[in-house]
Amino acid sequence: MIFQVSKPKIAAGVALAPPSSPTSPCSVPCLDRLADLALWEAEPAADPVVVESALLGRLATAPDQRSACGLRHPLVVILALTACATLVVGSNSIAAIWQRAARTSQQVPQRLGAYRDPFTGLFTVPGERTFRRVLADVDADALDAAISGYVADAVRQAAPIPQIPDTPGPVEREQRRAARRQLTHPAPDGLLPGAALDGKVSRGARTEQGGRVFLVGAISHEHGVILGQCQVAGKRGEGPAARTPLPQLEVAGMVLTLDALHTTKATARLITEQLEAHYILILKGNQPLARTAAQALLSGPDAEWSDTTAIECDRGHDRTERRTIRTAEADDTLFPGARQAFRLRRDVGDLDGAWTSKEIVYGITGMPTTLAGPAQLNHYERAHWGVENRLHRVRDVTFREDLSQLRTGTAPRALASFRNLAISTARLADRANIAHARRDLLDHNDAFAVYNI
Repeated sequence: MIFQVSKPKIAAGVALAPPSSPTSPCSVPCLDRLADLALWEAEPAADPVVVESALLGRLATAPDQRSACGLRHPLVVILALTACATLVVGSNSIAAIWQRAARTSQQVPQRLGAYRDPFTGLFTVPGERTFRRVLADVDADALDAAISGYVADAVRQAAPIPQIPDTPGPVEREQRRAARRQLTHPAPDGLLPGAALDGKVSRGARTEQGGRVFLVGAISHEHGVILGQCQVAGKRGEGPAARTPLPQLEVAGMVLTLDALHTTKATARLITEQLEAHYILILKGNQPLARTAAQALLSGPDAEWSDTTAIECDRGHDRTERRTIRTAEADDTLFPGARQAFRLRRDVGDLDGAWTSKEIVYGITGMPTTLAGPAQLNHYERAHWGVENRLHRVRDVTFREDLSQLRTGTAPRALASFRNLAISTARLADRANIAHARRDLLDHNDAFAVYNI
């Protein structure tokens, strides 16, 4: 009744009343009300994202698979709120992510282009059920591609490097250890960019068929950032399925390190012929002929291999470790694309110098001696196990991933993708302790400022 009665009178008054004629007292609030309504209706026509954010640009490429009927919250808003909430300590579940997002100020959803309630005029944050429904139905492959694309942009400095504020006080212990290790254990010269590929099972989560969620990820040797991720049916399918994300990564000229499960001729040909990259593979029981040939090629006393031997020693975590590697040239008769074979011996002992265990493994690489000598190969092989300490353990311990019991759609993989993004963000910000970095982002504005939102 208000609009049916007042709107024609106001329209007639505006059209017929001369400029000098007085305005009735009741028409002023009506005019103000209509002006506010017109201004509110004009806002959605403008671009809601007024801040240039490299992450938002990447997340906007993920397709929205929801029905347009009754759609209120844009997909990029939900993904951005999830990404920023995952950065903060305690936001390890969807309920915690929603609670964190619901406490944001009005400026954040306004900049994101969130839904605005026409009655209250306030920008609203999606409810917990909306977060659960969207994350369970999101295109997981497209989400991983968007996140890995942002990380690659930041590594190439095509996007601003994220910054995480430091807590005033002494330097955190892990940060001191990382700086000290760079001085005491410098990397050998002539290293190429490298990445480690390995799988991880989310023990608490389940698929719709009742199976476990098994994810294969690639992590950078140098920066410790996650370059990509895919989901496979199980441990047995890790080898063939791990070849799926490789063509999507920009790995030309890089060194890819993989464990024995991935040592197949198909993987070797893919890396060397199609991707134009280099591989380092471990030979075990799944390749008995190649392992026997490498063992015969590298046999003999240590004195005969002094020219192609490198030794690296390490001391810490209540143990002493010595890694001795010897190399020999090889060719395609040993394995497709092979140029060198190596024998790696790991001796582990107590801090008093007594050795308690010994392990010998054999491997092959597609890099010739001009690109990688014994010292470089020793470094690459040691860097490969960073995937356990710098990715799997962080997601299990810091983000409590194995305790999550998500069982709906793509939600387990989606949250793992955002945890990968949080880990990569902290590493790009040169933070060694991920948990410490998350505690430094308790302020709501700091978490969004990391991604320039």
